[in-house]
Amino acid sequence: MLHKLIRRHQLKYKICISGAAETGHCAIDAVEKAEETGREIARRGMVLVTGATVGIPYWAAKGAKEEGGIVIGFSPAASELAHKKTYKLPTDYHDVIVYTGFEYSGRNLILTRSCDALINICGRMGTLNEFTIAFEDEKPIGVLEGTGGTADEIKSIVEKMHRGPGSIVYDKDPKGLLDKIENLLAQHKSGKKVDRYVRG
Repeated sequence: MLHKLIRRHQLKYKICISGAAETGHCAIDAVEKAEETGREIARRGMVLVTGATVGIPYWAAKGAKEEGGIVIGFSPAASELAHKKTYKLPTDYHDVIVYTGFEYSGRNLILTRSCDALINICGRMGTLNEFTIAFEDEKPIGVLEGTGGTADEIKSIVEKMHRGPGSIVYDKDPKGLLDKIENLLAQHKSGKKVDRYVRG
């Protein structure tokens, strides 16, 4: 009983799913993998953070909620009305949506800064933007390989930028990727992380 009480009051890791809103160019099973990643986040007692949008983040939110998890969204809109009418974005499968009012680029910064780790699944330019923010902030990053789009280009981009490998892990399986993310988070929390980041 005491163990459950202590666990209940521990801070939960917040994991951002960053991915394509338009999934037509993604791998054929990218949506299913996004949903399973959301489920796996919920199973581990973590909080899913999304851009409160359609596509990959939406399916991840669906998976997390169906598994009984907590989902927080960060919208580019300034209000629920604008979120629905102007941006035509959903509100279901989220427990809380923060209406930032900072358009997509500003939302991406707040979204990424609000998470403890970021996972890329498929993706386009916005996903790359969120990745570079997380990389600059030295956050743990997971890349779900084989999902198409940005996710399948990350390794090549990182190699070509000559900035070091960063705190990035890669896997084709959602469960395996979350195992690696948890390991990175433990290293960061303990202060034992290896500084593999080269500024400049």
